Formats: sequence, C-alpha cells, structure tokens
Amino acid sequence: MSKKNIAVVMGGFSSEVNISILSGNTVCKHLDQSKYNVFPIHILKEGWFCKHADHKPIPVDKADFSINVEGTKITFDCVFNTIHGTPGEDGILQAYLKLLNIPQTACNYYEAALTFNKRDCISVLKAYGIKTATNYLLNKGDAIHATEILEQVGLPCFVKANKAGSSYGVSKVYGAEELEGAIEVAFKEDDEIIIESFLEGTEVSVGVINYQGNVMALPVTEIVSDNDFFDYQAKYEGKSQEITPARITDEQTEAVQREAEKVFKILKLKGLTRAEFIFHNGEPHFLEVNTTPGLSPASIIPQQAKVAGISLPELFDNVIEQAMRDRKSQ
Repeated sequence: MSKKNIAVVMGGFSSEVNISILSGNTVCKHLDQSKYNVFPIHILKEGWFCKHADHKPIPVDKADFSINVEGTKITFDCVFNTIHGTPGEDGILQAYLKLLNIPQTACNYYEAALTFNKRDCISVLKAYGIKTATNYLLNKGDAIHATEILEQVGLPCFVKANKAGSSYGVSKVYGAEELEGAIEVAFKEDDEIIIESFLEGTEVSVGVINYQGNVMALPVTEIVSDNDFFDYQAKYEGKSQEITPARITDEQTEAVQREAEKVFKILKLKGLTRAEFIFHNGEPHFLEVNTTPGLSPASIIPQQAKVAGISLPELFDNVIEQAMRDRKSQ
C-alpha cells in the first residue's frame, strides 16, 4: 500500500500563531513515517509554504492546495488541521478544503464558525439545557452602559473577545471602574466581545474524540491557575497546574464527561476537541469548546490521551483515518 500524503497545517493569522506551530510540529513528530509522507505547511499572513526539513520553503499553490518538489507536483490525501484561531478554527480553511474535496481532521466549516463564536455557540447549547454563565454582548461602536452590563452579569465578571482563543483579550473585572479598560483590551482581539458572570468552582477540561468509531470523553483535567484565572500565562507559560485525572468525585467525572459528549454530538463535531466547564453549585457549567485544541507537549489533550492509554501516534492516526472515512461516506 502506498503511503498517504498528509499536510499538517499550522500557523494562522491570529495571536495564536506560535502556539499553533508548536502543535503542528508535535503532530509531524508523532505521525507514523512508515504510513504517511508528512509535509509541514505554514499558513501565515506573509504566505503559505511547506517547510520541509529537506528543502527550502516551498510555496503552496492555492488553486488546488498542492506543492511542487523538484518538478513533481504533490497533492494531499488529508490535511491535519492544527491552526488555532483564524483561518483554521473559524471555518474558513475548512470551507476552502471542502471546495477542493480534500478531507481535513477538524469539524466542518459551519460547525467551526459556530463554535468559534462564543455567543452563538452558547445560544445553541442553552436550547438543549446546557448550563452556562449569564452573558452580555457588545459590538465595536456600541454605547457602553456600565450600569446595565453589571446589573445583568454582576461582579466580578469576565470580559472576553467573542471570537478568539488561548485567553487572548480576556480580563477579570472586580470593580465598575475596571470595566472600560477591559473592554478596550478585548476589542484589540475582536470587534465583538462577550461579558460573562463569574462562576465560582472547580474548572475542568474534557477532551472528546471520535475514537475507533465511537464518541468518547477522555479523562478529565482539573485546572488550577497560579494566576487569577486560566489566562495565557497559565496555559502556556507554566503558571498553572493541570491535574489529570481531576480531583473530583466519580459522579462529577461521569457528569461532566457525559455533558462534554453531549456538546460534541449537539454541535456535530469531529476530530480532536476540548470543552471547558466549571463546577458551579455542584453542576458543570459550559464555558467554551475548542475544535482545534493545542497539541504541543504542554497541552491538555496529549496529557489526557496518555492517562487514557492512547499514544500520540495512535491518537493522530485515528483522526486522519476518520477524516478520510468521512469523505468516502459523503
């Protein structure tokens, strides 16, 4: 059987570019080289290039997502999507690849756009009884009515960019005098922001994957931030403890895993995903779902897979095989 050509796309156009490259390099390192020809593809504002170790950067032909290596045109059997933020997590890349009939490992373009928009995602899940924080939306240019906002969400509260990941543009606000500055910070990342009520309780993260044909939650990770909340430093600069399995009861573990699987199914997700919850008043409350979660050595999904007894080569191979099966069934 001939080896499949796999493009591992990384980078993107957002503040998360460097984290995405770490994720992409992790995938490249752990894919089975006897089964796949692996091509690291950097999709950046300055251009799209294959950065294969054996060659100088090779430009990607966007007309058909191919590269030319020493006179040989190479197309791809599957794209492993590790872009955090736009264009890989918000549906843009997925739609482009759909037009080219190239399978990719993340969810489809509509589901990606929906989940990337925190407000819209929460609105859909609320209709299915998923518990969430109270929230208030602002668009850039809207009048800011601080009293109205705080009457709705209370203090403390979180101010977040509506369409951004990795805790960019997020502030925890304790007093009314801090609100305007936090809003300015969030608007630097997005033209929509969401302001949410504070939920006190244990924060957990639950990976959900389609593994060998079954939707399955991975072991739960407890997030204990050294900072005031799980911000960028806590996620990526060692300012947190990520404890897997989480120090919660068996009943709580079962409850949040089932809730995470429910979110996966409601939103028609696929590939590797990670949902965040807080146990508030004893019940899991949904925060957000990441459809192209971090896969670097410091990331949560690799930690959870290890506890579940799934190696990274097995995990990544499963995602590719699932993506190619999905295309054949369409």
